[in-house]
Amino acid sequence: MASAGSASYFQRANLFWMAVIVIFLSFFTWTVFWPTQVPYEQLGPLGSLAEYLVKNYYNVMYRGYWVTWVIHISEASYGLYLCSTKGIVDSGARIMWVIQTLLFGYASLSLLVAYQPPKKRK
Repeated sequence: MASAGSASYFQRANLFWMAVIVIFLSFFTWTVFWPTQVPYEQLGPLGSLAEYLVKNYYNVMYRGYWVTWVIHISEASYGLYLCSTKGIVDSGARIMWVIQTLLFGYASLSLLVAYQPPKKRK
């Protein structure tokens, strides 16, 4: 979006991690909310593991699903705080950081944590 030294700095997360997270969260959502519709046999070892977890630890999976979203919301809130402390004041960039961190978690937040704004000259 903008150069690393600007008040509107934004960097997109790595596409690999974005894809992995979307696939994982989609599968997690599917197994938690529609466990009878998952074709476990066709998914190989992952299907066997998912079926075992659904049959024996459904309550843990259900709670874990919501804990995952609480963690992502917390990361997004911390990302907004980091935007303020690192001098990213452009509202568009801040919104993109919050949304990206909400959806992709630490894959996004780690980029913001690593960002070092240029030092201000006196």
